[in-house]
Formats: sequence, C-alpha cells, structure tokens
Amino acid sequence: MTEMNSVELIFICFMLLHGFAAALNCTSPTPESLFGELEKDLFPKKLLRPVNSFSSPLNITISITVVGIIGVEEKSQTLTTLIWQVLEWNIEGLSWDGKECGTSRVSVPREKLWIPDIHITEFMTEDTSQNTPYVYINNTGHVFDDKPIAVISSCILNIYSFPFDIQNCSLTFGSYLHFNTDIRMVQGSSSEEILEESLKVSKTNGEWALIGVHVNPDAQLVLNEGSYSEIKYYIILRRRPILYVVNLLIPSCFLITVDLFSFLLPPPQCGQIFLQDDPHPGIHRLPAHHE
Repeated sequence: MTEMNSVELIFICFMLLHGFAAALNCTSPTPESLFGELEKDLFPKKLLRPVNSFSSPLNITISITVVGIIGVEEKSQTLTTLIWQVLEWNIEGLSWDGKECGTSRVSVPREKLWIPDIHITEFMTEDTSQNTPYVYINNTGHVFDDKPIAVISSCILNIYSFPFDIQNCSLTFGSYLHFNTDIRMVQGSSSEEILEESLKVSKTNGEWALIGVHVNPDAQLVLNEGSYSEIKYYIILRRRPILYVVNLLIPSCFLITVDLFSFLLPPPQCGQIFLQDDPHPGIHRLPAHHE
C-alpha cells in the first residue's frame, strides 16, 4: 500500500469515527469566512457519500419537469424530450448559523462536492446536455441540484391508430452504481404537480401534446449482485392530428368520393370500363381505345 493510500484510509476512518461534517463557525459574516470553513470541513470529503455510517442509505429526492417534446421517431423508436431534473439530498451533520456566516444559502462548484450518479435507463445516446457548474447548499446541509437534460430515450411506439395515436413512454431514474442500501430514490413532486408545471413552462407546440405524467416511486432493478432503487416516470403523449387531417385525410376522402361518383356516369356505347392504379391517389375511370 502506498503512502498516499494509507493517508486516505486513515482520513476515511477518522471521518467515520467523528461524523461526516460538523457545525461551521464563521469568524465573520463574509463569503470568504464561510468558504474558508467549507474548504476546511466539507470540500476535502467529496470522495465520500455524505452519511455518518456506511450502513445508512442516502435519500435522493427527485423531481422533473417536461419542458418540451422535441420529436418522436417512429423508425428508430425513440423519443426526444427536454426536461429539468432537480435532485435534493442532505449532508449529514453540516450546518451553520445564517447570521454568523452572513447567508443561509450558498452556491458552490459541483466538483467540490460528492454528487450522486443518477442516470436515465432508457438513454440511447451520450448525454450532451449543457453542464451546470454549481449547486446550492443551505445552512441545514440541504443540497439542491437543478439542471436541464436533453433526453433521447427508447420508447416502444404503437402507431396502428395513426394519426389519432397516444403514446406512453417511460423515463427511469436511478443510481448507476450504488445499491438501494447506499442510495434510495424518493419521489418529489406528484404526478399532478409535474403535469401542471410542465404545461405551464412548455416551450413547444408541435405535433405532440403532453396529456399526462404518471409516477411509479417504488420501481426496483433486481440483479444477482443486489437491488437498485429507481423512480419511473410515464410520459403520456397524444399526436395532434390536424396536420394529417388537412393534408392527407380530407384530400383522400375527396378523391375517393369523386371516384365513387364517377361510377354513376354512363359508359361510352362502344367502349369498356377498366380500373387502373397509378402513383397518384384515387381510382380513375378510363375509356378503352378501339383497335
């Protein structure tokens, strides 16, 4: 074992014996004083899950808002959405006096803290979402992490009732590595609150309309190695058929009606009637040429 590994092991054991974090004592109500205390008592522990005991699971509260439905690809069976993801958790033992330190909430660089490895199971591509460099910590040790995510997810699409179809796509959130004994996913907003907020902030008005969001807070992924805590959101979409009704159904019905009425016309006396298909919509009544 190298000297550095020995030092890290001693440090981790010390943290476990004395608790993860302690109350901060600022020397003055200034940002410099508060950050100095955070640098001393919190930031060096960013490699550790912020609990006082390895046997204690850390609750991660999650809420999402569907900002926009960007597209649905029937051929590739994928759904593209823009969501806001909010994660919240507590750093056990961390606290400070808001008056003594000058503020009850402070933003800190993301890389200074332990961040849970929450991922979306249905993700089909690499996450290229805009990086948010900061998270909020308040004086009770509560961490607030809010970031936008552009999600291209797999979805089994049923298009037999096109263009009046309704699709049900799922987004499953959970830790990639930690078992449910380490990280436990907790539902934040209810289904009704998510739908109301999503419709309020929606930035798209295209082919698909969001008509419902359902939450399964007790989903679990069970493997031989252990179980993973998950939360599954069902995104219910309805296609807006007006584009297809105007451009496809109405013209098709008109052409079919014209073709049907054409059978009521008297045929030529010395000709015969036959039906011919062509690349254009409709069935045409054509007279035969005499030889």
